[in-house]
Amino acid sequence: MEAEEEDEENFGSKELGPKTYCVTGATGFIGSWLVNLLLLNGYKVHATARDPAKSLKLLSSWTVTDRLRLFKADLQEEGSFDEAVKGCDGVFHVAASMTFNVDQQDNIEEYVQKNVIDPEIKGTINLLKSCLKSKSVKRVVLTSTISTLTGKDADGERRRLVDESCRTLVDQVYSLLKRLSEDAAFKFASENSIDIVSIITSTVSGPFLTSYIPSSIRVFTAPITGDSDFLRILSNVNERMGSVAVVHTNDICRAHIFLMEHENAKGRYLCCVESCGLSELVERLSRHCGANFQRCVDEKKNWMPSEVSNKKLKDLGFRFEHGIDDIINETIDACVECGFISLT
Repeated sequence: MEAEEEDEENFGSKELGPKTYCVTGATGFIGSWLVNLLLLNGYKVHATARDPAKSLKLLSSWTVTDRLRLFKADLQEEGSFDEAVKGCDGVFHVAASMTFNVDQQDNIEEYVQKNVIDPEIKGTINLLKSCLKSKSVKRVVLTSTISTLTGKDADGERRRLVDESCRTLVDQVYSLLKRLSEDAAFKFASENSIDIVSIITSTVSGPFLTSYIPSSIRVFTAPITGDSDFLRILSNVNERMGSVAVVHTNDICRAHIFLMEHENAKGRYLCCVESCGLSELVERLSRHCGANFQRCVDEKKNWMPSEVSNKKLKDLGFRFEHGIDDIINETIDACVECGFISLT
């Protein structure tokens, strides 16, 4: 009984009949788990993918039900999402461009603007236009990223507390991409009276449904695997933010649903259960694995980590179910099970 009451508190009371939600990027790390969580909680789901045929293996991982419909949709094609969002109460816009190569370009700025930023913004606006046409969509929850934030002020000094107001200096392609895309979404929504809320993801780790190892899992486990590229990303996150903020797979998806259904949700919400310095994170990973990974850490002495705040989300009433030790345990267990990590 207590569990049922907690679910109602976090997801909001349901009207007669199950609500219908569209999830873009349904085959990704967060998207696939969100689809499954929605189905488990009785919702109808319209899941979109550029190639649904490639989703059949993933489909077998989702809860078996007739409340799920798959749609083929491409963010770059205007009107592509019209059918997917038709009749939906809300849309979770999880899909995003995650990989791109600018290393070999002669004019990097022009290339990034034309081939990365413009398509990302266009895709988001295309989706919002479909939401407008639907007449049924009441809210859009946009999945953003902590890359849009920074732990340093305009003078380069470290902040002790990082929250939603600490917008990043656009000095990296991915940060620039996500910030401009989010800004464009809020501007279009404001001009067209669309209710939009964004959830700022920290480093998401834990169990996963995808057949591949998600990038954030590779970053989180880099001290264990010794992958120099992902270890460098983890170190850069620690340097930029002042700490590494984390959240469990299930909690990030619960937070998406919570923000969709809470009538008072407005603006941007940072979602992390806890943050700690890189050296502390590596120490915790070492304890779980029974090995010393401290050689991977290049952190200044007397480092005082910044706190990444979840106050705004918690003040709205959201409660996290998984702490950092849960995240470490379940991430490593999932990686061992699929053969990505060996502890022997």
